[in-house]
Amino acid sequence: MKLILQEFLSLDGVAQGPGSPQEDTSDGFTRGGWLVPHLDDAFLRIVTGWLDEADAFLFGRRTYVNFARDWPTSDDPDDPIAAKLNGLPKYVASNSLAEGGWEPTTVLAGDVPAQVAELKRRPGRELHIHGSARLGASLLAAGLVDELRLMVAPVVVGSGRRLFPADGVPTGLRMLSSETTPSGVAAQVYAPTGAPEYGVREVRQEP
Repeated sequence: MKLILQEFLSLDGVAQGPGSPQEDTSDGFTRGGWLVPHLDDAFLRIVTGWLDEADAFLFGRRTYVNFARDWPTSDDPDDPIAAKLNGLPKYVASNSLAEGGWEPTTVLAGDVPAQVAELKRRPGRELHIHGSARLGASLLAAGLVDELRLMVAPVVVGSGRRLFPADGVPTGLRMLSSETTPSGVAAQVYAPTGAPEYGVREVRQEP
């Protein structure tokens, strides 16, 4: 399976609490719900299309707990996002959870990168990381992420957990596609290319 890192981001890189003020208030975060004003039909079309390729999901503990609290109550059979999240296999990276209550769930403890590498060798299309910024960043640094799918909202949140930390591993990216919704959300798809290249701009002196 390909490992896909899908994130909703603000323009300043915040990934925390995009869906509601109560979604993730950890570390005193009070600015949740910043993505909601920018949702439209084009946004839902893109996200649903990406989701159609998923055969399993991978979460960090914090995101898993939040999703397991909210998504099982979304039991509308016509909601493709809820049907996928609730029905497909889920994996959660955690050394503190003994088991997951959101079935079907498997807990990954210990050497998570090695276990994710093993999951990638299994048959299937795509293994999706949703949210879980710390887990996603660590697996990107480990060279395990095959593709980044980012929905970047036109808002500066100013505080909150970011996908790319200040001390993150430098990574080069190649853009695969880009689309902007009518509400101004940029849907950007990238493939990691390894270490970034650096250069020096030549300044030509006039004679």
